[in-house]
Amino acid sequence: MSAPLLEVRDLTLGFTGRRGQPPLRILRDVNFSIARGERVGLVGESGCGKSVTGLALMRLLPATAQIGGTVTLDGADMARASAAQVRRMRGKKIAMIFQEPMSALDPVFPVGEQLGEALRLHETLPRAEEKARVVQALADVGIPAPERRYGEYPHQLSGGMRQRVMIAMALINKPDLIIADEPTTALDVTIQAQIMDLLRDLSERTGTALLFITHDLGVVAETCQRMITMYAGEIVEDAPVDDALRAPKHPYTSGLLRSLPHFNRERGQFAYIPGRVPAPNAMPRGCRFAARCPHAASACAEPQVLREIEPGRRVRCIRAEALDLDGAVERSPA
Repeated sequence: MSAPLLEVRDLTLGFTGRRGQPPLRILRDVNFSIARGERVGLVGESGCGKSVTGLALMRLLPATAQIGGTVTLDGADMARASAAQVRRMRGKKIAMIFQEPMSALDPVFPVGEQLGEALRLHETLPRAEEKARVVQALADVGIPAPERRYGEYPHQLSGGMRQRVMIAMALINKPDLIIADEPTTALDVTIQAQIMDLLRDLSERTGTALLFITHDLGVVAETCQRMITMYAGEIVEDAPVDDALRAPKHPYTSGLLRSLPHFNRERGQFAYIPGRVPAPNAMPRGCRFAARCPHAASACAEPQVLREIEPGRRVRCIRAEALDLDGAVERSPA
């Protein structure tokens, strides 16, 4: 088998504490890989470490961040590369679509100028050719009248248009991997569907790998080939998307799926996971989900490892084989 495009091994992340306090450990023992052209969904509650994982892969964290482990992208270790090497890779090999396009785009420059700057960082082109490439990038993401939009400012565009500009910026240098952090946040349902169709089509057409960071399990079901569940800074399940949705092996994944609306018909009550994600400075020694888990046992007080339970499927739960958990498809009554 060919080597994966991205391979993350033993990734840890902490931030320097205040007044001599120990660093806050945000990520621990994060291991996963992404193949060329693969679409992977990274899911979990807010505060579980999804977005900061994407920023760590991009090396976009502040100087107080302490990163350990390896992040190998097409043979190069992003975690150990110099700042100059990372700048050459960022945008060309790996790019990111940020959560909020209005804050990610500079309000004082036309969108065409901002896309042109992203292109100039990696190529030296005549001005006319640069503009033609930018206009074509805007057209490729479905923006009407791209020649006119080239000279417009972000505030002149709708939310959906601004998100398309962000996608065009991520794609303009034809990267091998795009990290999409909640790419449909604050968009109405119709525009959300258009954006996801666009990203899926671009991935299939260009062979670009995609890492979707999202709360929307419907997006993962319709767009991704594999689903990674993250909880409290750890990966707790990694499986083909159909397997993860139909028959999850970790209680947390099952809890997320049971929170979907179609599970909430009995007595008009909503299913939910009690409690909340533990704070970084109060992580339990054993399973980090045990305090909220209805299936916890004494063995869960010990640290759990992410292990392969069948080919292509890993889970961080000592009871995975013994549990029969609900997935996204309701089971018929016995």
